[in-house]
Amino acid sequence: MSIQQPKILIIGGGFSGMSAAIELRKRGHAVDLVEIDPGWRSYGAGISLGGATLRAFRQLGILSQFLEVGHASDGVELLAPNGSSLAMLPTPRIAGPEVPGGGAIMRPVLARLLAEATRAAGAQVFLGCTFADIRPDAEGVDVRFTDGRELRYDLVIGADGLYSKVRQAVFPQAPAPRYSGQAVWRAVLPRPDSVQHAMMWVGPRIKVGVNPVSKTEMYLFVTEDREHNTHVPPADFHRLLDTLLQPFSAPLVQQVRALLTPESQIVFRPLEGLLMPRPWHQGRVVLIGDTVHATTPHLASGACIGIEDALVLAEELDAGNDIDAALQRFEARRWERCRMVVENSGRLGEIEITGGDKAEHARIMRDSLMSLAEPV
Repeated sequence: MSIQQPKILIIGGGFSGMSAAIELRKRGHAVDLVEIDPGWRSYGAGISLGGATLRAFRQLGILSQFLEVGHASDGVELLAPNGSSLAMLPTPRIAGPEVPGGGAIMRPVLARLLAEATRAAGAQVFLGCTFADIRPDAEGVDVRFTDGRELRYDLVIGADGLYSKVRQAVFPQAPAPRYSGQAVWRAVLPRPDSVQHAMMWVGPRIKVGVNPVSKTEMYLFVTEDREHNTHVPPADFHRLLDTLLQPFSAPLVQQVRALLTPESQIVFRPLEGLLMPRPWHQGRVVLIGDTVHATTPHLASGACIGIEDALVLAEELDAGNDIDAALQRFEARRWERCRMVVENSGRLGEIEITGGDKAEHARIMRDSLMSLAEPV
């Protein structure tokens, strides 16, 4: 059905949802965004970003702000546990010749940038609110909200993350998130002058990394194999993370270990993944981001492909007045790229857990990064 200017609801105010709001408003669409958290908070430490993400930031109009408050650099340095150099992975300058090929930023800082851009774009934002009932049909969606409002939309975008309530309501048979057998620790620390780009020390079962997130800070990430997804008490976070760093004799790792305190904003997260088979839409409800393709961080591209979803969906809705055809084109453009990131990230984790073929690991990394450099 053709609609000249659809009225759109976005459920979820994370990176994907905010990106969709910004891009749809740029194209003149009426957009409401609901976010269940009344404080619109983003939890976590740092987030590593590849060149494809910086390219998406340029399209969203937040690249200059990111470069001011985050950190951009070229290359990822791989090292042995004792600090000897193994390789320097190149990071092509996808976002432009003047923009480094990768970077990192604090998650709450990136969330603030996107939230400011969402409001500035003119989206109507409702915090502390989500849907209570959602009824899609061939021509629209009736939505009842938790604040009592009842409205009809031409399109609803589910962007409420890995444990999506929209997915559960509209696709009750969808697969559940699956634990990968690994977990990641993250912490925020002062940045020594020697840390100018992403660095990773690769041990047999543990991988340690640092990445600058600002002019004065860096974030530490440690990936470890954990057979079972069991609860870890926050009171134990500092002790357990310190123990993981102890076997790495590299002077910089031990310097980082000395900087670590219980106040270092330590975050622990079991790594889970999800790839929902197509279709990603039913009637006039479409899912984007972690709601349909949550990935482990091995390619540093989870946020990237979610933000790209938002950009591509906006482009396809703008390409014609037929919403149903636009949703079909959106899925066709996104499926293979998102599948590649989720499955290749998962395979990298499997190789690390089993001590598998390092040549295969390197090949998957290289091929995946080359694919991500291609146009969206």
